[in-house]
Amino acid sequence: MTTHKHALYTLSALALAVSQNLQAEEQAQPEAKKSGLETIVVTGVPRRTTIMASSSSVSSVTLAEIEVSTPRSTAEAFRTIPGVRSESTGGEGNANIAVRGLPVASGGAKFLQLQEDGLPVMQFGDIAFGNADIFMRLDSTVQSVESIRGGSASTAASDAPGGIINFISKTGENESGSVSTTVGLDYDSIRTDFEYGTYLNDSVRYHIGGFVRQGEGPRETGYTSNKGGQIKANLTKEFDAGYVRVYFKHLDDKSVGYLPMPMYSDGDSIPGFDAQSDTPHSALFTQTLRLNGDNQISTGDMTDGMNPVVTSVGFEAAFDLENDWRIENRFRTSSVSGNFISLIPAEVASASSIASSIAGDGASLVYANGGSAGEAYGDDDLAMRIHTFDVTLNDMGSIVNDLKLTKSFSDETSVTFGYFASSQSIDMSWLWNSYVMELKGDNAALLDVYAANGDSYSDNGLYAYGTPYWGNCCQRNYDTEYETRAPYINLATKFGNLSIDASARYDSGEARGNYAGAVTSTIDMNGDGTISIPEQSVVGIDNANPSIVNYDWHYSSYSIGANYQIDPSFATFARLSKGGRANADRLLFGKVEADGSVAEADAIDEVNQYEIGVKKRFDSLSVFATAFYAETEEQNFEATSQKFFDREYEAKGIEVESTYYVGDWDFRGNFTWTDAEIAKDALSPELVGNTPRRQADLIYSLMATYNFDKGAAGLSFIGTTDAYAQDSNDLEFDGYTQVNGFVSYNLSENLSLSLNVNNLFDTVGITEAEEGSVPDNDIIRARTINGRTTSLTLKYSFY
Repeated sequence: MTTHKHALYTLSALALAVSQNLQAEEQAQPEAKKSGLETIVVTGVPRRTTIMASSSSVSSVTLAEIEVSTPRSTAEAFRTIPGVRSESTGGEGNANIAVRGLPVASGGAKFLQLQEDGLPVMQFGDIAFGNADIFMRLDSTVQSVESIRGGSASTAASDAPGGIINFISKTGENESGSVSTTVGLDYDSIRTDFEYGTYLNDSVRYHIGGFVRQGEGPRETGYTSNKGGQIKANLTKEFDAGYVRVYFKHLDDKSVGYLPMPMYSDGDSIPGFDAQSDTPHSALFTQTLRLNGDNQISTGDMTDGMNPVVTSVGFEAAFDLENDWRIENRFRTSSVSGNFISLIPAEVASASSIASSIAGDGASLVYANGGSAGEAYGDDDLAMRIHTFDVTLNDMGSIVNDLKLTKSFSDETSVTFGYFASSQSIDMSWLWNSYVMELKGDNAALLDVYAANGDSYSDNGLYAYGTPYWGNCCQRNYDTEYETRAPYINLATKFGNLSIDASARYDSGEARGNYAGAVTSTIDMNGDGTISIPEQSVVGIDNANPSIVNYDWHYSSYSIGANYQIDPSFATFARLSKGGRANADRLLFGKVEADGSVAEADAIDEVNQYEIGVKKRFDSLSVFATAFYAETEEQNFEATSQKFFDREYEAKGIEVESTYYVGDWDFRGNFTWTDAEIAKDALSPELVGNTPRRQADLIYSLMATYNFDKGAAGLSFIGTTDAYAQDSNDLEFDGYTQVNGFVSYNLSENLSLSLNVNNLFDTVGITEAEEGSVPDNDIIRARTINGRTTSLTLKYSFY
């Protein structure tokens, strides 16, 4: 391992010894570094260590390795991480992410934390309409993606008992940069990425970069639905004993959010609506009139989609002190706001059925806009009752700080004391409306409802200000603040070839704020001087009668692990852990008492985990296998079904990660086999023994790359076996394998051209559905992977 004259920071005596040992070992076995088991990781460990020496399941993937799988979104990049099930069919964000059989009963990444440079993007990974992946983007400023799966994450971060995925930024260690432009060949998209880093002098370096993009995206929306970009920068000052670094990030990016859409239960497309390339979004439906969170008449812009506006400033410092002490501190403050607005079909049925449910027997539908405006819509034709998931993210900002103090007693023993603190705002307004729309892709028209006597029951497709079909559930406003405090300790020691670490963490917090539900009034919304039928019952927010949030929580976590290095190329490890997860906004409107309190059993979910594994390195092959068992408690709420969950789960399985090099070929792959079941259900005991929804027995990823003189080519295979749509275990999705391909050619020393194909064989892969069984008309509302998309990238690199 070569030491650059401008080191990231001066290593302590212990770290220097480790570095020298690794250097000698890599020189003796040149393939060791390639295997990845000698990669040094920093995520979820008290001090940097190698994967081989760690008693945790950790992985580190470079940006170049991620690009082999040709991801079209940030969450798609997570599919190559062992043990992680990333349902990345929601667009640029809003993915459901699970790890090692831990459940996804609602949405987001409840038991997994997404981080940037060691700090959480969002303190809670499953905030309704505020999933953490909405507020982060994978671009060329990222050096690597590190992940830790399993119980060791319980004490490494708050509210992350299942694991951590951490984006580590480039910091300018070497003078280098790149500019690349990617153009969609069979879909509308153009994106330019740039990054550059270097030293300003012998002790100061910087890195800056980001991206800008625009286009319709991989599905036909009828308008520019992806537009915006990101810029990131950091500046590092090195000292003899350490370093200080400041970060900056600004993200303002609009991207379409894909929600479940109509298709047949076997995944086949309905005539006129392609399940792989269409979406209910339409150029004929770009605005919605509603009351905002203050009950003022306002307009929601459907073209905003998922629009995070993030400005973050961070600080990081690490110094070696006298008497073998080391101090590290990371701090970040983030201003976060934006919108989440998209369309979900609440019902797919015949036009006559939907019309009569709104305006009585004999009612009919008429085109409200488009080329057929004013013409009758066929009674037997399929139509959609549409709800607008229209959410204003007023304030999702946070302040986060993590302080560590480490004492090394010898080359073998150290103890780390830490204190984590965060303040997470969750302030949002739900402003949902109801429309009727034709079932058609490529700019569907809105439909008006007319009663048998000719009376109009809708205004330009809008038949209700609110969602009466769902009991007007979803006009909501809440302004809450969640404070988290967590002291923690980690002890690590080594006896010969045996390394042992033990850690504990005590999380406590408080939730304060208020929330308000729906209230109905009569308002002339469009200002035309008359009150239409929809305007007779306009649903707004009952701000005059808010409910309070006022409760505390606390829980303890621990993790004990051991790693035994049998020889330099073979190690085994074991770990047992107990972790927790505080519940946040999903407890509102049902789990919070009148005085603002929450039952202790509802405030906290606990996870117990047991792991045992082996790591083996051969000359050109490495294998990292882990057997795991987890017991999980969960309280949750799902917005689309309006259901609460109160369950316990059990999951056991095997996770295997491997790399293999032969000649010019590079193979990387992983698979996770999981046997999971609902062990207890307080609300629906008939589900006990069933497999949790969307939990496949096997998920896998394989990447094969061939390197030649002027470039490289490769394929990636990402797949899953069958899985149930819902916990009732009635409707089952077929397994699928998505094949992606790329070829890159160096036009010159610094200029390359690459062709990337995502979903090469146009495979249909369903990841989720609202229905738990096949309806009479065989039509479900589901999300599938996108159809085949092909892009071309021209990249210039400079050194």
